[in-house]
Amino acid sequence: MQATDDTAVRDLLTRIFDAGQADLVDDWVRWQLTDSPAWTGEQELRREARELLDALREALGTELRLERIVDRDEAVRAALRGLSERRARAGATPASTAMAILGLKRTTLAALERHTEDPEVRYQASLQVNRFLDAASLLTFSVYVEGREEIIRRQHQQMLELSTPVVRLWRQVLAVPLIGTLDSSRTQVVMNSLLEAIQAHEARVAIIDITGVSTVDTAVAQHLLQTVSAVRLMGAECLISGVRPSIAQTVTQLGINLSHIETRGSLADALATAMRLIDDHTRPGVVTG
Repeated sequence: MQATDDTAVRDLLTRIFDAGQADLVDDWVRWQLTDSPAWTGEQELRREARELLDALREALGTELRLERIVDRDEAVRAALRGLSERRARAGATPASTAMAILGLKRTTLAALERHTEDPEVRYQASLQVNRFLDAASLLTFSVYVEGREEIIRRQHQQMLELSTPVVRLWRQVLAVPLIGTLDSSRTQVVMNSLLEAIQAHEARVAIIDITGVSTVDTAVAQHLLQTVSAVRLMGAECLISGVRPSIAQTVTQLGINLSHIETRGSLADALATAMRLIDDHTRPGVVTG
């Protein structure tokens, strides 16, 4: 009896997603435009609806159990992921994405009423529709959250890169003016940007200016030391400028050893030192390693 019910339910849902697709698309799109916050135009909603319904129709022809379609069928999952990712990129809310799937459930259940008069088949089909569209709703919500987090990560990375520009002060002299807090992720961006710029400009001196860094603690000092070491491995000298009296006292009180790094109180002093280092390297008769 269970096999017969399953076959009847599959046949009914296949008819709805195939022969009845046009009506289902019309109803679903109309519902979204009327009752759910619209994130795009009607044509995009129609294309999206047809893509998902085609995937569901194809999945019904496989041997997958109905309640496992969303978990196991790659085409259905791809259609749902695409639906959710597009909405995330467009700035739609998670609620509107979940409401879209709720709208598909609502219109599909209404279509069941039109396509069968068998109460048992209608009941069994309604149970299955609720199961796999609830699973679809959970998947789209999960994908939406992942998509938004990825967008936030990219934006954060872009902000880090913009907040740590590498400036060419003079031929073979680069500077990185730091403002705010220096943490592990920002240190990595600074290091990558600076090392790439050293290679691109064949720089001999890099200046890290910490005038805009509010506080220097053990972690910040460690990050600076890592960056200086990486710069030296590239064959360039590294100076730290913007060492204010308060920072000098803090570094001393913390017992942080910066004696092997050339430091200057201002960027102007550091630039003068950098020019002298370059002059020493290029002066005739001076042997450089």
